[in-house]
Amino acid sequence: MLSIFHRTKRKVDNSQTIADLKRLAKKNVPRATFDFVEGGAQREISYARSTAAFSNLQLNVSISKNFSDVDTSTNIFGRKVDLPIIFAPTGYTRFMYHVGEPAVAAVAEANNMIYCLSTMGTTSPDELATAVPGVRRWFQLYMMRNREDSLRTLKVARENGFETLVVTVDTPVAAYRPRDIRNGLTIPPHLGIRTIAQVIAKPRWWLNLITTKRLEFAAFRGWNKPMADIASYLFDPSMTFEDAHWLKSVWEGPIIIKGIQSVPDAIMCKEIGLDGVILSNHGGRQLDRGTVPLELLPKVVEAVGPDFDVYVDGAVMSGEDVYGAIACGAKGVLIGRSYLYGIMAGGQYGVQRAVDILRQELIRTMRFCGAGTLQDAQTLGARIRES
Repeated sequence: MLSIFHRTKRKVDNSQTIADLKRLAKKNVPRATFDFVEGGAQREISYARSTAAFSNLQLNVSISKNFSDVDTSTNIFGRKVDLPIIFAPTGYTRFMYHVGEPAVAAVAEANNMIYCLSTMGTTSPDELATAVPGVRRWFQLYMMRNREDSLRTLKVARENGFETLVVTVDTPVAAYRPRDIRNGLTIPPHLGIRTIAQVIAKPRWWLNLITTKRLEFAAFRGWNKPMADIASYLFDPSMTFEDAHWLKSVWEGPIIIKGIQSVPDAIMCKEIGLDGVILSNHGGRQLDRGTVPLELLPKVVEAVGPDFDVYVDGAVMSGEDVYGAIACGAKGVLIGRSYLYGIMAGGQYGVQRAVDILRQELIRTMRFCGAGTLQDAQTLGARIRES
């Protein structure tokens, strides 16, 4: 067993980019698991466009300053974090690695970063708080049709030290993801012979999975209805800005809206007294021809002004991507696939490697551009070249 760990550690250490971790992850887990992380909605156009936007970023460079040391820290809601990178909420994390969300939160704690737990996580808020009590933790909420159910969920999060509420608004209905359907990852599952064979071919993955606690959505333990009903129960297409006023009355702490895809909606979030927005198309996993968050970012920042936090996610795969988003005005970025590649490649050690790669690339980019701080990066700026 020790030799297996050392082999995995060596492969993870040899990974020099997030793309390297992605290739290693693909070898380590069944195809159905990898596709669940990698895949998007419909024809996956939306995610491809987000990736292209980062590829087309042009960073402005100043040679007037040359920094041997740079400061990658920033303040988020009054407290310092060492990187402008937040671990995005991702569902079913134990499906990628048997420890799941606590492994990611432990890396966040060790690096003075923020971890956001998903409503669709495989670890409950109280379990995460017990496992990693020192991590700064946010809680992501899908507004449920029954507001009392949402209130009970919020109460558990609040009582367990979750400081910021992230409300996802881009999922009025369940998405159509062909990769998952082909692999049988439906609710309930319909696993074909090919998918079962792929699982059997990864003995370490399924042995870890079947010898640990049951894989389930923590928020739905004891669910006594068909699992297929979760989406209709969870996703509320009737949610409006009026619900934000209700959330402000029941949550003590900052509230951020995730899934904003227009300037008017961002302005409205500020006007009704919320604390920030996350420009997001759900990683291309919902609407397949949605807005590209990075392209929207400069317009939103200009419209809402400097006293309102604007974050961005989707296709952040390098420290240069992180720098580019900051240079375009973002307070910070959220990463999902980047750290999930790490956890599939090498568990908690792989997540730490992903952070190390992003940090090193960010520092190198700051030095190249002549930015000693993240504020310098915003002063220098960046633009998206037309492809």
